[in-house]
Amino acid sequence: MATPGPHASSKVRPIPSLRWWIGGLLFASTVINYIDRQTLSLLAPYLKREYRWTNTDYANIAIAFRVAYSVGQTVFGKLMDRVGTRRGLTLTVIWYSTISMLTSLANGFYSFSTFRFLLGAGESANWPAATKAVSEWFPKRERALATALFDSGSSIGGAVAPFIVLWIYFRWGWRPAFMIPGTLGFFWLVVWRWLYYPPEIHHRL
Repeated sequence: MATPGPHASSKVRPIPSLRWWIGGLLFASTVINYIDRQTLSLLAPYLKREYRWTNTDYANIAIAFRVAYSVGQTVFGKLMDRVGTRRGLTLTVIWYSTISMLTSLANGFYSFSTFRFLLGAGESANWPAATKAVSEWFPKRERALATALFDSGSSIGGAVAPFIVLWIYFRWGWRPAFMIPGTLGFFWLVVWRWLYYPPEIHHRL
């Protein structure tokens, strides 16, 4: 028996204000993005002591992230236009969540630099993808508010990250402090894949 597509069923109940639920998902992805991003800086005092990094060593690791992030925004912006928001953000959340978890395997300056470079590349896609989703789902009169909603996730993520990351660190060490927050993106993906389709084919409208 053929499986119906996302727009095939006429019996599925519409979700009221669906665009704002999607805005909430974009907010949540930004929160997770910033938790993963902040993990290294929160653990830096302990990692610098363990690996005997100088301030220059740590700065170079941080720069690896920023270089990849700066270049990645343009590259992944083009990717979002090519493959679409649903698939594009799925791929990038898988990417940076996996890299965040793999950082728990790092064992020195070069491996940390590599993982942070890859994390920066993956995380750079969040803003192009979220902006594209807003343009797809929100009328012009609401786009500024919708953009402010998802962008506020950066502040919230930065605010909650110390409570999550340091709590894990003081109980289980720095490796789980990378591993456990990295799983959040995969839980988010379950809801994203269920809820997000382009509005022209969405079966919940």
